[in-house]
Amino acid sequence: MPSLTPRRGLTLNATRGNLCRMMSQRSWTAEQIPDQTKRVFVVTGANSGLGLATTRALARKGAHVILAVRDEAKGHRAVAEIIAEQPGAHLEVRQLDLADLDSVRAFADRLCSDGARLDVLVNNAGVMAPPRRVGAQGHELQFAVNHLGHFALTGLLLDLLADGNDPRVVTVSSTNHRQGRIFFDDLSGERTYSPMGFYNQSKFANAVFGWELHRRLTAAGSPVRSVLAHPGYTSTNLQTSAPVGMVKLLFGRILTPLAQSPDQGALPQLYAATAPDVESGQFIGPDGMAELRGAPKRVRLAPAAADAETGRRLWELSERLTAAWRRESE
Repeated sequence: MPSLTPRRGLTLNATRGNLCRMMSQRSWTAEQIPDQTKRVFVVTGANSGLGLATTRALARKGAHVILAVRDEAKGHRAVAEIIAEQPGAHLEVRQLDLADLDSVRAFADRLCSDGARLDVLVNNAGVMAPPRRVGAQGHELQFAVNHLGHFALTGLLLDLLADGNDPRVVTVSSTNHRQGRIFFDDLSGERTYSPMGFYNQSKFANAVFGWELHRRLTAAGSPVRSVLAHPGYTSTNLQTSAPVGMVKLLFGRILTPLAQSPDQGALPQLYAATAPDVESGQFIGPDGMAELRGAPKRVRLAPAAADAETGRRLWELSERLTAAWRRESE
């Protein structure tokens, strides 16, 4: 990660209109997204599910959205789908494989060398409960994609974001972070591997990272806000394409009637990315029972995810695991 040197002031007012804000959030919809004309977003995993719903909603409000996708052909199909509905949408596709830190570095380098502007990074992409596999650098796939790839991407783009308009990093976690922990002594599951246990680890890592990033940015006086979000229970191909039988059966079939649509599930991350009153360090999720569905509101971060020692330890570990892909100037 780059040095978090103070560059300009960041104002946090934790008491400003809390009651009114929380009540207004309960009925918040994508129609309430402010005008995003001239703002630039990177959305990872933007070709399907929550990423596609996020991209569509942002484009409708005038944003320029960079679809960061592993499969460019699928990205172009997603763009064609949105353009058919919104002929004036400002979209572009760029290749990014979060399981490969070489790809993460190449994506960031191209963005910087192109002189691109960037206002918001939405760390949305993810994988869920596969059999044990490793990414290009040998890290367990869920930890590599869901956490390490986004950790490295955020660090490489942080200087661009600091020059942005109302800059934010939105990291998408899950209610499952409350069941997760970091297996520091068996990070890649070489000794013991549970598909859902390591999914929970990755979502816990997202939560820890989002909070620790907030803490460090605030201490540095950075203008960048770090906000967490989760979609509740949403029907996407994250569940339906899960290769593990019981996970796919439970979440991809049996419980599907209880799930909300991707358009509804994307509301918390859209709120986190665009609502003027969102503050750094907040966690946005659905307001319904058990946070499974509903309109966006501020929700509880597991105390373990805000633990200072856990944050420091995961941050330093992530820096070591991604060190070869950092810029020499960092």
